[in-house]
Amino acid sequence: MAIKATPTPGKRLVSPHDHTLIMIDFQSQMSFATKSIDAVTLRNNVALVSRAAAGFGVSTVLTTVAEKSFSGPMFEEITSAFPEEKLLDRTSMNTWEDAAVVARVSEIGKDRLVFAGLWTSVCIVGPTLSALDQGYEVYVIADACGDVSDEAHERAMQRMIQAGVQPMTSLQYMLELQRDWARTETYEMTTGIAKKYGGAYGLGIIYAKSMFGASEGH
Repeated sequence: MAIKATPTPGKRLVSPHDHTLIMIDFQSQMSFATKSIDAVTLRNNVALVSRAAAGFGVSTVLTTVAEKSFSGPMFEEITSAFPEEKLLDRTSMNTWEDAAVVARVSEIGKDRLVFAGLWTSVCIVGPTLSALDQGYEVYVIADACGDVSDEAHERAMQRMIQAGVQPMTSLQYMLELQRDWARTETYEMTTGIAKKYGGAYGLGIIYAKSMFGASEGH
């Protein structure tokens, strides 16, 4: 019997209200040693993810490690997007071993989690594998993570993917939340974020709108 196609999204695609975004240790001390991605690109991608998540109303957890005593403040690109969100500071390298963070995840109550943070091989591998063990569906925004070397980042991504973590990118994350340009209530927000943080794609939007008054929704 032939399969009948229907115009419905796949269950593995993320939507604004079906997941919790967990942003981990985007702090000065962690970024100083990050070599797998340059600081400008990292901050740009983090800003894109933060603005998209805030704009779409994604439930978000922000956590730092030794903020006052060692690692420094979280990136302003994140805190300015979530001015009301409390930063949960930890001593544990594995976020999932911090009772306050896990309690917040449980309070939100969503079984799909999206992670981004520094460093990939420690602060992302730890909680993603731990969350998988407890039955969560887990995604990682690969280009909103970084590590002390390309090797460290890539091996960490491989390890997580082999365990069942689903990788994605920053721009992919935002466009997956929008998914249909006919969704006019978030169209201007999405294209506005893309124009500012979307690199060459954003320049293309600026060009098309300026030269032809183009719109993706038509």
